[in-house]
Amino acid sequence: MERRAAPAMSSTAHRHRRMQTPAALVERKKKQQRSGGLSCQRTPPPPGCFTIQLLMVFLWAAASLAFLPLVLPPLPPPPLSLLLVPVCLLAVLVALAFVPLDAQNNVVGSSCL
Repeated sequence: MERRAAPAMSSTAHRHRRMQTPAALVERKKKQQRSGGLSCQRTPPPPGCFTIQLLMVFLWAAASLAFLPLVLPPLPPPPLSLLLVPVCLLAVLVALAFVPLDAQNNVVGSSCL
């Protein structure tokens, strides 16, 4: 995970913060609560997490896939040659899956010249 660096504080600000008494800290906290609470900055979600915007996109796509076929008129069937394209792609992939791998020719980073 990536760590963010804390903002740099001057040495006088650092000393001032350390020298505050507990009563001053409590008073500062009360003042922050009266003024509308602690100011928190929202951090962006870590990568790989679902956000509200992403959930809304998924819901919109699901709704359009569910309701658009009911509203749009039916289309004529595509020509036979266009239907053969996915079948040919599948046949090529199945053939490639069963081709034996020659490991001698696929050496990466060989030290022999």
